Amino acid sequence: MRILAVGTRMPEWVTTAYEEYTRRLRGSMRIDLEELQVRTKAEEEKKLLARIGDDYLVALDEHGKPRTTLELARWLGERLQDGRDLSFVIGGPDGLGPTLLMKAAWRWSLSALTFPHAMVRVMLAEQLYRAHSVLQNHPYHRE
Repeated sequence: MRILAVGTRMPEWVTTAYEEYTRRLRGSMRIDLEELQVRTKAEEEKKLLARIGDDYLVALDEHGKPRTTLELARWLGERLQDGRDLSFVIGGPDGLGPTLLMKAAWRWSLSALTFPHAMVRVMLAEQLYRAHSVLQNHPYHRE
């Protein structure tokens, strides 16, 4: 599993929070972060598509479909069972390109609110940790 994110040189708080959640998953689920530095939306889309290949693509998109934590956990469980590589993509400030959005198996909206891209990394890592915790019957998530 990996997260492809446009932008580099995140503030220290972002790196610390992101690493906290991915560290908690290391024993059972690996998440790699790839940061891309690009200048234009077209360049961004080209680089992202090249990196994704045949992965199951989840595009983080404000116009996407939200899921509850329990729905996300069920979805994650299914993805982990099918054995296909999984890529989550966080675009730049202008959003993701149309070809990438069409290729996405799921366009995921974390919220109807707008967040800085740095915050999305942390929220994504936390939600993956929370969903995995549900799958493991860990008491982190209380329903």
